[in-house]
Amino acid sequence: MSSEDRFRRVYAGNFEALLAYASRRVQQPDDAADVVAETFLVAWRRSADLPSDDEIRLWLYGVARRVLANHHRSGTRRERLGERLRQRLTAVSTPDPGSEVPQRLAVRAALRRLNDTDREMLLLTVWEGLQPREAAEVVGVSPAAARTRLSRARARLRELIGDDPDAPGHVLDVLAVPVPKEGR
Repeated sequence: MSSEDRFRRVYAGNFEALLAYASRRVQQPDDAADVVAETFLVAWRRSADLPSDDEIRLWLYGVARRVLANHHRSGTRRERLGERLRQRLTAVSTPDPGSEVPQRLAVRAALRRLNDTDREMLLLTVWEGLQPREAAEVVGVSPAAARTRLSRARARLRELIGDDPDAPGHVLDVLAVPVPKEGR
């Protein structure tokens, strides 16, 4: 009998017993299937060294036992790594971007209600990061006029959204951006 035929016979005769063995020792059925597959992979690779037919089942159980031990060790390592990652992520405490959606929508709605010049002054200074004198150049007004328009635009935006930092829609980085210092 060829080694391939023998392996097929060993597989057919022991698969169910090994699957039951592994299933009782892991939490997920997929893990049991992986353990059995790994066990038979070892048997296939070592087909020339397989023990006699009356000893093969015990040998396969021994291989499965070692595969299970490796599976449990790697699971423990994964759990430890996952715990360390969760601790790091908790320490970083990145806010959920979804929680900002209502606030962003409220700000965008309020911006749409401003006139074009006020909206453009706010967007150029806050979102684009331009100094009021630079925004003045873009809009085509004097720096003094730009500062006045910017001040009025912020006041109008506060009226539309509200000045309460705890109210929904209040976005501190849009409403309370410090006026950049510049020479007059």
